[in-house]
Amino acid sequence: MPTDTERQTYNQFAPNQRRDLWIDHLLASEDYVAYWTYKWSDLLLINGTRLRPNAVKSYYQWVRSRVAENQPWDQFVSEILTATGRSDENGATNFYALHQSPEDMTENVCQAFMGLSIGCAKCHNHPLEKWTNDQYYAMANLFARVRAKGWGGDGRNGDGLRTLYVATNGELIQPNRGKPQPPAPLDQKPIAFDADGDRRQVLADWMTNKDNPYFARAIGNRIWANFFGQGLVEQVDDLRLSNPASNEAMLDAVSEHLIEAKFDVKQMMKTIMQSETYQRSSVALDTNRDEQKYNSRYYPKRLMAEVLLDSIDQVLETSTTFNQVAYPGADKQKTDFYKSGTRAIELYDSAVESYFLKTFGRNPREITCECERSDEPSMVQVLHLSNGDTLNPKLEAKDNRIDKAVAAKQDDAMIIRELFLAALCREPTDSEQQNMLNVIKEYGPEERLTALRDAAWSILTSTEFTFNH
Repeated sequence: MPTDTERQTYNQFAPNQRRDLWIDHLLASEDYVAYWTYKWSDLLLINGTRLRPNAVKSYYQWVRSRVAENQPWDQFVSEILTATGRSDENGATNFYALHQSPEDMTENVCQAFMGLSIGCAKCHNHPLEKWTNDQYYAMANLFARVRAKGWGGDGRNGDGLRTLYVATNGELIQPNRGKPQPPAPLDQKPIAFDADGDRRQVLADWMTNKDNPYFARAIGNRIWANFFGQGLVEQVDDLRLSNPASNEAMLDAVSEHLIEAKFDVKQMMKTIMQSETYQRSSVALDTNRDEQKYNSRYYPKRLMAEVLLDSIDQVLETSTTFNQVAYPGADKQKTDFYKSGTRAIELYDSAVESYFLKTFGRNPREITCECERSDEPSMVQVLHLSNGDTLNPKLEAKDNRIDKAVAAKQDDAMIIRELFLAALCREPTDSEQQNMLNVIKEYGPEERLTALRDAAWSILTSTEFTFNH
């Protein structure tokens, strides 16, 4: 939340200048780094039920360092595709700890970085798409020589360290033909079986090339979906030919923008936030009330689970304690993994015990699919906010925002104003302020603290707070 001083400073500028300054401030913030590290960790399936703690931490920190330095997306993906070395020294190698067979590597690379599901072609030519069984195994053979020493996933190795390297020989046999396919990226000429070097470099060069018809579209579509609540192609992981974009011209423009920006995703995000489309009001008109596809207005969307929990803590000036679950093959004992004050958006992985995050639809990171995250409302969510063990204990926590305001002898009107500014980034209207004050008076002086907590509860459970407008 901006301070009064920050608001006064920015209000000196014209509206468009003020908007651009706030956008730049956001993109340069630690919050940006934490949020997009978490988003890419969803995509890469950083999950403590499938990786040991050392690997989880290394993978997450590798992603975070690349987001912090604003590494272009093509370089980010290339580093993953061609990763070698120790799992604790090069976090990107853990992609290959999660996907250990050439077939799994192929399917997850295609899904994550091109939005293509080619799994059907593993057994037969795809009945509705262009991918054949031969193409599948040609692509998979690019990974046939990826090897690892040590494995930290099943408890056989105490420290969970793993060293990834590329062998000088080895081919993947195509079951239907009983022989290997010449290695080749999708729709590309094959390379010789005895070609020198890491075959994955050929894949990385093709994958991130501006002429690849899927790469820029896939990441552009994911970024668009983050800001608008839905992709130009839905589902965002499904860019097959028979599933066209709602606006092909727009998706082409997004792709071209990324290519011209040399895959600087932050520049793409800034352009979106500066656009009239993104800045449209969420208040529906009679003429667009039923429209849900073409962005004639902003579609409200519920805050993702981690952001909602952090927002509650930010408003109330409280914190949440997180415990990492035991790693695979170990006892059920929890590991001391997260410092006090760690935010939900800063968690390394999805293997964290949190009824709130689970209830509000966090991504469990089991498969490469955005569908794993849910923003569907439920009665369980309503009940948990009403009488669960997340919000109510925070409202009663010692030295939270309300306690400190009372100790500072702030009057009720000032406390309500501060709660509105912290939670909704606006001051209460005259009617809202008066209604709140009238309700608080009904409690009486002896129950003033309870009344203020209830007032805060009503703000924190409101649609305006729980939804992005």
